[in-house]
Amino acid sequence: MNTKRKGSRAEHRAITILESAGYACTRAAASLGVFDIVAIGARDIRLVQVKAGARCQISDVEREQIRGFVAPRNASREIWKFFDRVRTPIIERL
Repeated sequence: MNTKRKGSRAEHRAITILESAGYACTRAAASLGVFDIVAIGARDIRLVQVKAGARCQISDVEREQIRGFVAPRNASREIWKFFDRVRTPIIERL
């Protein structure tokens, strides 16, 4: 499976998880922006960068872009890591 397909599947899995928790989600497919998913809930907003694969690496530049992104106070900035052959993501909040 190529890396784009693997990333797309991980993003769709994340959306399924978020929607089941009551969030309305939008996916920024192939935008190469800071966040892959924007999830809006009744009380908060979750800005999610999704990584998939064996290592799920995020560069220092990407991490700083996420931290430096100006967002409302009720918005959380998150990195979701979907490792190979693991169903649930590891969620890191910045």
